[in-house]
Amino acid sequence: MGISQDAAEEIGLQALTWLVGNEQLLPVFMGSTGAGEAELRQGLTDPGMQAAVLEFILMDDAWVVAFCDQAGLRYEMLSQARAALPGGEQVNWT
Repeated sequence: MGISQDAAEEIGLQALTWLVGNEQLLPVFMGSTGAGEAELRQGLTDPGMQAAVLEFILMDDAWVVAFCDQAGLRYEMLSQARAALPGGEQVNWT
C-alpha cells in the first residue's frame, strides 16, 4: 500500500532537512548531483529535488536507518515516499 503525494512530500522535506544538517553526507550529495545551495533551497518546495534526496538516502541502508530513526518513520516509508513522488512510478515493460 502506497502513501499520498502530500505525505511523500512531507517525508521528502524531512529528508532534505536531515541531509542539510548532516555535515558528512551533504557534500557527497551535492558532489554527486551537482546541486548547489540555490537548488537545495528550491528543494523545499520541489518534489523532484525531494525525490532525488530520497533516492540518495536509499542508496545506503545505514543512511535509511539513521534518517528513519531520527524522523520516527518505519524504514519502508522511505521507499514508499519515493514511489509517490515524480519519477517513482513502477515501470511495467510487459
